[in-house]
Amino acid sequence: MTALARSGVLPVTRTHSRHRGDPMRWVFFAVLLAVTFAIMLPVLIIVFTAFKPASEVNAFPPTLFPHQWTLANFEAIFSELPFGRLILNSFGFAGGVTVFALVFDSLAAYALARLDFRGSRILLIVIIASLMIPFQATLIPIYQLVSQLGWVNTFAGLIAPRAADAFGIFFLRQFFLSLPRDLDNAARIDGASEWRVFRSVVLPNAVPALLTLGIFLFVNNWNDLLWPLVFTTDQNMGTITSGLTLLTGPGGIIPQGVMMAGALMAVLPLAILFLLVQRRFIESVATSGLK
Repeated sequence: MTALARSGVLPVTRTHSRHRGDPMRWVFFAVLLAVTFAIMLPVLIIVFTAFKPASEVNAFPPTLFPHQWTLANFEAIFSELPFGRLILNSFGFAGGVTVFALVFDSLAAYALARLDFRGSRILLIVIIASLMIPFQATLIPIYQLVSQLGWVNTFAGLIAPRAADAFGIFFLRQFFLSLPRDLDNAARIDGASEWRVFRSVVLPNAVPALLTLGIFLFVNNWNDLLWPLVFTTDQNMGTITSGLTLLTGPGGIIPQGVMMAGALMAVLPLAILFLLVQRRFIESVATSGLK
């Protein structure tokens, strides 16, 4: 090939060298780095502020990197709050809501997507219409019901009202509709019951949708502030978000360094969870696409 190119029979191509010197490529990378830095800047401020002493946090002009690294803010969190208990409560609240919502949402979505029964369309319209009702409008009636049941300051009061989600039902229904009905019919011909079709045919093919909804529900409930703040009055039953509201300094001033340390500790479990789940999530999506 080289001899033919030198003799003029084949043209000499310089695609790779020209591509490496393409100025638009470097502009694209520069813009990408700038956007990435802008997105990561608030996270960097939280991380570095958590390791700053109070004198540097309140200094002007502010600095990004701490001149003197300290763990005093993290020590203040564990001394002023039952932080370990708050973390466990957050896992119990967010994890419990996620598990129950996935079970009930998938059952309801399967019935609406794969079963033909009278009133299914009306029921679907009612579920979708409930998405337009503001959450704040139903907060007081739900609290009265939970209070009458004696579930205030309990995990039942935190989890039960959120054990089913209208968005989750609609989301899973749309995914179930995309699955071929031939799978259901083949299983029924083999003698499978409706529960067996749901458990052994539909759910294994809906792993990407279940993982997506599960991550959404867990993160949403982990970061929720209003719900645990209303339904818990005992500090030992609070979550990490409601517990951070109790951090006040002299004169009611919120110590920013301590608050940033608490926010960092609240984000770390979510980051670890994402790192553990993302590979499985990508694999499930790829496998579903190949099937």
